[in-house]
Amino acid sequence: MDKLGSLSDKALHLLTTHGPRALLAIAVLLIGLWVVGLITRSFVRVLKKRAVDPSLIPFLKGMTNILLKVMLVISVIQMVGVETTSFIAVLGAAGFAVGMALSGTLQNFAGGVMILVFKPFKVGDFIEAQGHMGTVKAIQIFNTVLTTPDNKTVILPNSPVSTSALVNFSTEATRRVDLTFGIGYGDDIDKARGVLEAIISADQRVLKDPAPFIAVSELADSSVNFAVRLWVKSADYWGVHFDTTEQVKKRFDAEKISIPFPQMDVHTSAA
Repeated sequence: MDKLGSLSDKALHLLTTHGPRALLAIAVLLIGLWVVGLITRSFVRVLKKRAVDPSLIPFLKGMTNILLKVMLVISVIQMVGVETTSFIAVLGAAGFAVGMALSGTLQNFAGGVMILVFKPFKVGDFIEAQGHMGTVKAIQIFNTVLTTPDNKTVILPNSPVSTSALVNFSTEATRRVDLTFGIGYGDDIDKARGVLEAIISADQRVLKDPAPFIAVSELADSSVNFAVRLWVKSADYWGVHFDTTEQVKKRFDAEKISIPFPQMDVHTSAA
């Protein structure tokens, strides 16, 4: 009974000594998390009002949220009575160990910082990276999110994206459409050139400067090939590409200009 009474006294002492402080710390933690969310949302609204690059907003939001929560946790621990100096030292050691274990993740974080600082692309750009093509949907702390033309979501780690070759199709206002059309060796080259010029001239999307380029580029095995180079606005690239190809086929058929295709002659001999 004496031992039970002694334990009860100790428990009561701990409860009366540290209980109010623990309850206060819990209250501060809950209220603090609500305030952190409020501050983060307000911060995002300010960024949007100031027309900050959309690529930066998710990154800054995430960093601000993490930093505020870390500060909140340290404050709550200090309220409980834990020495923050020792805690920060332990936290630093743990952070170092975790950092070593998650070196790839930290590389992706560094890659995200490099992307946001040097801006090789931004949200809304159409890029090709790591064997994938798509529109940049978001630049996150560790990953870049693409939406492919067939509406698939591709998540790329930032580290290889920031250090490897990358093609940004949205940087320049204009692009060149490169096409090749073949005609038969028995067809009239000048007539075919005239048909190509007429098709190109009729398309208002094709820019006059730089001027379209049409020339015989190759005497191939079964065809005489024309190289056609057209400059268009970047947004018109695929429309001009597909429409021109279709128009050339229709006009060549109407003008009786042949479009050769690979053929194989098989000769057999009687036994």
